[in-house]
Amino acid sequence: MKNYKAYCLDLDGTVYRGTEVIPEAVTFIERLQKKGIEPFFVTNNASMTQQQLGDKLARFGVKAEKSRIISSAVAAAKYIKHWYPGKKVFMIGSAGLEKALLQEGIERVKENGDIVLMGIDRDINFDKLAEACLEVRKGAIFISTNGDLAYPSEKGLIPGNGAYTTLVAASTGVDPLYIGKPEMHMLEAIMLDFGFDKKDMVMIGDNYDTDIKAGIHFGIDTIHVNTGVTSTEEAMKKAIKPTCMVESLEMYKV
Repeated sequence: MKNYKAYCLDLDGTVYRGTEVIPEAVTFIERLQKKGIEPFFVTNNASMTQQQLGDKLARFGVKAEKSRIISSAVAAAKYIKHWYPGKKVFMIGSAGLEKALLQEGIERVKENGDIVLMGIDRDINFDKLAEACLEVRKGAIFISTNGDLAYPSEKGLIPGNGAYTTLVAASTGVDPLYIGKPEMHMLEAIMLDFGFDKKDMVMIGDNYDTDIKAGIHFGIDTIHVNTGVTSTEEAMKKAIKPTCMVESLEMYKV
């Protein structure tokens, strides 16, 4: 088992499941921190702010530096500011996405947006989806924080942002640009902002199609943990296997 400088951990299904903590992940993080290594938390969850995610981790006994909590909302706002400066955004999402846009000085509008940006919205309804479709049909750039069709909760797998994004894409015939995993935007931001080499980074997660693929796409090592969406048996059948597979993070020694 290799030691790294940048451990990038998924949250849902890796550190916790909804409101339930995964104890082995907490002890793994503690072992890292005792060695002077502060992990990164890389999540497709765009509904919560960095502060809210940090508070949730704290309730589970995990100390996390705010700057090392990288959500798809934060990454999406930074992406828009960099590539589409001055563009107005029609947004479907929650507090995390709203806060991220505000932090980057991006203007939100209720109609005639230059960009349609979709993040998870637990108050989603027909009217919001219909308006998103109308905006895309008028020519707005279509961006989604992530393509997660489902994500783990304490009750089981429930619909993710990707399920709603797929509805808009199917209705309009326009495919979105996805920011979150399995795309590599968040991992690339960590490398550039903190000055790591790829050989010193590892992506840890439970979902092969998001977490592990993000690491593979970015060209870094990956660790699959059997605590969430993808079972070890399923991961072993993939054409490109994770660098390492463990039943829980208790088994990974640092």
